[in-house]
Amino acid sequence: MNSAPFDEEGLQRQAARKKLTELLGKETVADLHRKSDLRGWWAIVSVWAVVAIAMAAIVWAQTQPLWIAIPTIIFAIAVIAGRQLGMAILMHEASHRSLFNNVWLNDNLTNWLCGHPIYVEIHKYRKHHFIHHAKTGTEEDIDYSLVRGFPTTRASLVRKFARDLTGITGIKAMFGLVLMHAGVLKWTVATDIEKLPRNGRSFMDYVVTFFKASWPTLVTNGALFALLYAIGHPELFLAWIVAYLVPYYAFIRIRALAEHAMTEMCPDMLKNTRSTKAGFLARAFVAPFYVNYHIEHHALASVPSWQLPRLHKLLREKNAVPVPPTYWDVMKLVSTKPA
Repeated sequence: MNSAPFDEEGLQRQAARKKLTELLGKETVADLHRKSDLRGWWAIVSVWAVVAIAMAAIVWAQTQPLWIAIPTIIFAIAVIAGRQLGMAILMHEASHRSLFNNVWLNDNLTNWLCGHPIYVEIHKYRKHHFIHHAKTGTEEDIDYSLVRGFPTTRASLVRKFARDLTGITGIKAMFGLVLMHAGVLKWTVATDIEKLPRNGRSFMDYVVTFFKASWPTLVTNGALFALLYAIGHPELFLAWIVAYLVPYYAFIRIRALAEHAMTEMCPDMLKNTRSTKAGFLARAFVAPFYVNYHIEHHALASVPSWQLPRLHKLLREKNAVPVPPTYWDVMKLVSTKPA
């Protein structure tokens, strides 16, 4: 389905948000936008605390028999990857300036403690992400490549996750990030690749550009390695890297498919986005900080994550949003194409 002209799309989105405000009431909408610095601090501290606990579990596992050590280490690495996704979600929330009341905390503290450690820069991400919000439900959505081509076959979906869980996706993504930060490719968090014109730049120009863009990530990861080395467990940095290159990208795929795959191609944010039911395991690995309430986020993008369950409850009471499917339901849905 072809998207409507931009002006018409904008008017339809404005009308949908006006209808939502009328449905909930201006006072309720204003209260939903209330932020909390305390909750913001707790979110960042808690995400790193869980990483520390998972790493402590790996240290403990090294003293155990293999039948205990191997599953413990695998599970701990998955937990670390879930918290790396949590850092991405907190950085996403800060890009909307809804994690903290203070702009500096949103743009700088979150950038250093959540963005840079996982090779994301908040200002680049904000510019990219706001286009996604403006164009959701159209083929001009800058993130549309993440969900294009669905439904697919069950075998195809299995192959995609096999690439994720063998590190192929992560290694390709890391190589792409290096090229983006070097100025060879246009920066994106989607899968569309656009090569930038060379404009007479030499190899050393690309090297300088790379270090100018990447030094915060090199510094934050270097600091993490130095800390782990100082406490006598530098091998834990390998767990951090493996978590990032393997389960992290599998979790991102599940999240992306759940949020937008096979939703309606229209400007209405209550229809072009999907919320998903998340139990304890889903919240630990693929839906940290209530990111599963994605209809609600697109409906009121500046509402803090901790307010999203309340917003979902209010919209469900008014039958404005459907009962959310589980992540397993979505995986079955996106793999319904006949073989």
